[in-house]
Amino acid sequence: MNHIFQEGSDRSKPTLLLLHGTGGTERDLLPLAKEIDPEANVLSVRGNVLENGMPRFFKRLAEGVFDEEDLVLRTKELYDFLDEAADRYDFDRNNIVAVGYSNGANIAGSLLFHYQDALKAAILHHPMVPRRGVELPDLSTKHVFIAAGKNDPICPSQESEELQSLLENAGANVVLHWENMGHQLTYSEVQAASTWYKKID
Repeated sequence: MNHIFQEGSDRSKPTLLLLHGTGGTERDLLPLAKEIDPEANVLSVRGNVLENGMPRFFKRLAEGVFDEEDLVLRTKELYDFLDEAADRYDFDRNNIVAVGYSNGANIAGSLLFHYQDALKAAILHHPMVPRRGVELPDLSTKHVFIAAGKNDPICPSQESEELQSLLENAGANVVLHWENMGHQLTYSEVQAASTWYKKID
């Protein structure tokens, strides 16, 4: 997978896995990493799917309707890539914190839904529920921050609340942070995520 790896100054810190939104690249969220933890490793990945020339992490059938078969396939692809990257760059595979926006938040959520050991924690900006009707692994050691928009036209507020409920029912410790700015990624929610991250680190 196309990616950027930046080694951090403190090896004890997590590796921040950056996952862009639809049409983004592996460069989009690099400024977020500096806000969240300037001393951490950064692994920023580009999705392998193109939708009308725009990179994504998995296919969709329509707006808000995921291609579940492709989602499962691409989630495994990313999971396997994390194994390879940890080996290649010599970072702790068990200390990865995902930072995803929109489509990137959805693939990060899917990692949590499908693999108990994929992530230590996750910051999900404007995510949706990746899949319904599946049994989640035990997430009792996981921390998740969800940033959602009360008037988000792409991701309704009940979607965020349902995701919170599903993760909490699997044992995860979840914080749901609300913004009033629709679907866009705001500086205030990044600051809130940074404050949350410092408490769990």
